[in-house]
Amino acid sequence: MSYTAAEVIIDGLAKAGIKRIYGIPGDSLNPLMDAIRTSGKIDFVQVRHEEGAALAAAFEAKVTGNPTVCMGTSGPGSIHLLNGLYEAKMDHLPVIALTGQIETDLIGTDYFQEVDTMDLFSNVSLYNARVLNPESAGALTSRAVREAVVGRGVAHLDLPVDVLKMESVTLGEEWFHPPAPPSYAPDLSKIAALIDKSSRPVIMFGNGARGHGDELLAFASRIGAPLIFALNGKGVVSDENELVLGGLGLLGTRPSVEAVKRCDLLILLGTSFPYVKFLPEGVPVIQIDSAPLSIGKRVPPAEYAICTSEYFLKNIKVKEKQDKYFRKFDDIKEDWIKKMDEAENTEGDSISPESVAASLNRHLRDNDTIIADTGNVTVWASRNLRLKKSHLFLMSPWLGSMGVGIPGSVGASFATPGDVVALIGDGSFAMSIMELITARKYNRPVKLIAFNNSKLGMIKFEEEVMGYPEFGVDLLNPDFAALAETIGIPGFSVDKGSDLDSTMEKFLSVNGPAVLSVKVDPDEKPMPPKLSFQQAKGYVTSILREKLESVR
Repeated sequence: MSYTAAEVIIDGLAKAGIKRIYGIPGDSLNPLMDAIRTSGKIDFVQVRHEEGAALAAAFEAKVTGNPTVCMGTSGPGSIHLLNGLYEAKMDHLPVIALTGQIETDLIGTDYFQEVDTMDLFSNVSLYNARVLNPESAGALTSRAVREAVVGRGVAHLDLPVDVLKMESVTLGEEWFHPPAPPSYAPDLSKIAALIDKSSRPVIMFGNGARGHGDELLAFASRIGAPLIFALNGKGVVSDENELVLGGLGLLGTRPSVEAVKRCDLLILLGTSFPYVKFLPEGVPVIQIDSAPLSIGKRVPPAEYAICTSEYFLKNIKVKEKQDKYFRKFDDIKEDWIKKMDEAENTEGDSISPESVAASLNRHLRDNDTIIADTGNVTVWASRNLRLKKSHLFLMSPWLGSMGVGIPGSVGASFATPGDVVALIGDGSFAMSIMELITARKYNRPVKLIAFNNSKLGMIKFEEEVMGYPEFGVDLLNPDFAALAETIGIPGFSVDKGSDLDSTMEKFLSVNGPAVLSVKVDPDEKPMPPKLSFQQAKGYVTSILREKLESVR
């Protein structure tokens, strides 16, 4: 029996465990689409913009850690994938991108929709190949999967349409089982000695500690260390645990700032937190990371171990400290929570964005996944959502892309048992609003909350703290709830604080997708912890300047 190269590629992806491909059909992809149809082993999820395909694939990979696939046709379809693929690159997610290409004999002739995708995708991908010989289709598919999984990044295959139609050969199952990433088992005795010597240790953890919350709590309790999360570590342990002080940085909390300021040892566990100005100076740092290149990326560690968080937490042998450093922040934490409660309480008809997060807290179910889009909503999610260990928290931690909320929710929903609830600013909501159609078409259990203040709120704040007048941030918004209704998605609107809680309950009880538009105060400032607005102006300006210098 003969097979086309397209059929071999789809067969190989199915053998590698791929369950679905996100994308939009196009003429250069027609052989691949027919291979998906006839195979029956992989589902095709039709999005409405290829950026949504790549973002959905990235967020599915965030949930499972397994490889996912997106595709775009020749020219503009492939170009549209790039933003979502940079999300995957920067968050180290195994995503395979398939791009359609014109016929091989036309490449280099300035043909219709001819784009040099090999050059275009060279920066975003760790593996970048064009299938020129149909008999290599299976081997290159296997290689793409292996590279994406082991390298934790984007693998790109460019697929000329004429090659896809040619006869190829299949490969056995053994070709499509990527090896496990390398594991390390270092000696932890020097690290243990440094921890035993300290009296005021602090643990800052990130996504690398996910899945090991119980072990992390036991270790922190033993050495008396308060727990501070990098934002992509939120939800690893319950926010309400007595050891947890919150986040650090512009999205952080006052107790975390105080704990870091007074500590005599900082333990970085599964994080390469970029905002080094928030880290203590002159304090020894222990860094634990499974990625060798992450060691010393931000600050030089006094001691380090290249290993997983699981290995470290199960094998570190330290003495129990009788004087628990985290206890020194009980009063500060209590005071901070009271201030958060005050901001969350809506008076009269006005609605603070913090109160929306607080209302969501009261109605979340244990197995819900929460996505925070990029902008001021990231602040409210970080500070005001009090998640449990059973919740999964996702965002765009490194690319910081607006518009990830809707397509990210769609992708995550295919891999999670409960609902996916997304907090989305109105600017971000409008950016990817077409993916509401995708959510409706596949009846995904996504609950999308639009924070509607008719402003690009974070940009407005950044303009103000840099000394510029507000400009270019006003938004003309559609009625998000009414628009959702036209697609067949239940839509809810709230513009009075007294209606917020009851509407939130109805919204979250919908079976399937739903949209909630909340009119919130546009002047609420996402203030850094323990800083006045005037202090924040100088501080945030220095952070922004640091970001610009790093780009140069």
